[in-house]
Amino acid sequence: MNNLNHIEIISLILICAAALMALYRIVFGPENADRIISADALSLISTILLVLLAMVFDSSLYIDIALIYAVLSFVGIIAIAKVIEPSENILDKNLGKEE
Repeated sequence: MNNLNHIEIISLILICAAALMALYRIVFGPENADRIISADALSLISTILLVLLAMVFDSSLYIDIALIYAVLSFVGIIAIAKVIEPSENILDKNLGKEE
């Protein structure tokens, strides 16, 4: 094994450790905001793994997949954040002004 293979193995171990920490925060996060941020971090880690696979297999196909996955995960995280975010009810504001 040359140095590049050792670097690839070390980076893979560190990325997997980061994925486990993000997964722990998704499962045991005290608030929904923590879970959303951890899901975003986990999608970023998945994108990094795809780029690492592109380097290992010397294929540009994985780069294309990583770019598409990054855009879709960004849109997905924004959609989840909008659903979980507490919205202000217009009726509650109007009722508060009348009192």
